[in-house]
Amino acid sequence: MSASAPTPSHTTAAPIAASALLDFLAVRGGQEFRVAACVIQGRGRRQELREVGEYRFTVRGDAVQATGPSGQTRQLSRAGYLDIFGTYAFGSAEATGEMTDLGPLFG
Repeated sequence: MSASAPTPSHTTAAPIAASALLDFLAVRGGQEFRVAACVIQGRGRRQELREVGEYRFTVRGDAVQATGPSGQTRQLSRAGYLDIFGTYAFGSAEATGEMTDLGPLFG
């Protein structure tokens, strides 16, 4: 495989469960993270993680802001987030450098 070969659509890193990602984001409230949403396909030894799109998440209190691959942003409750993303696994979370709601820090 050459260095310019395209990246495969699956990942080999240990997946992060949706609930664990929510906990991770809550501790870092207001900081936006980019993650690859994945679904598990196959069974047994043939099981693999397939990437279905990149999402950006921010958590402030009980509110979850989710921006999907299309660029559409939705405000969700924690329960709403788990209803939508609960069956997904996620790749490693990368900070985007974006922060939200900094008013309380300087107010």
